[in-house]
Amino acid sequence: MNLIVDIGNSQIKAGFFENNQLVKLEISTLGEMEFISDLITKHENICNVIISSVRKYPRELISALKLKCKTVLFFNSEIQTPLENLYESKSTLGYDRLAACTGAHGLHEGKNILIIDAGTAITFDFVNEKGQYLGGCISPGLKMRFKALHEFTQKLPELTKNENFNLIGKNTNDAIISGVQNGLIFEIDAYVKNLKSKHSDLQVIITGGDACFLNKLLKNQADFHPEIVLQGLNIILEFNLLILS
Repeated sequence: MNLIVDIGNSQIKAGFFENNQLVKLEISTLGEMEFISDLITKHENICNVIISSVRKYPRELISALKLKCKTVLFFNSEIQTPLENLYESKSTLGYDRLAACTGAHGLHEGKNILIIDAGTAITFDFVNEKGQYLGGCISPGLKMRFKALHEFTQKLPELTKNENFNLIGKNTNDAIISGVQNGLIFEIDAYVKNLKSKHSDLQVIITGGDACFLNKLLKNQADFHPEIVLQGLNIILEFNLLILS
């Protein structure tokens, strides 16, 4: 069994994969040492592990994993992936972006793919039909846009996403919600339209915390894959196991 761990800023996701299928998912807000130690204690049949983290890996965690598991990989810019990475600043590319692209390529190999990750920031990443990661763009997410309007002005309130909104806001709160949400929806629709004009076979995948909310508002809904990062990390782990064998 493979244990796939994605350590983010606010939560940790752990996926258990057998025969390349996600068979169990656990999510925690505990510290990574406590959470992962508990996982490897409860699941004795874990053979291989890959961890992606926005933080540095504690030495104690590395030691504990290597005692319990056959193969332990810590995802970084040196780890090989099935994609040809053409990003100019590879060391600054977010691991979650590259993992999501790898997962998307695994689903749609031979196709042009746009991966939209709607989290704190919105990332758009493009993988071509040759399996080359070309890059993308990074834009403020919904929460960040609401927060910025509040923090960089004197009187505007800090609001949150709302399913009930119009194009024309008839009061200040409604105008903020319209501006933030319609602005982001128009941005995503335009980005997709532009890429589709160049790549008629474009496959569009959306993931991230705000993906469900945004996807139903888009002109053309994308394929929703909430665990595309974990799936990509599992592909990367299997790819490296072949190299090591």
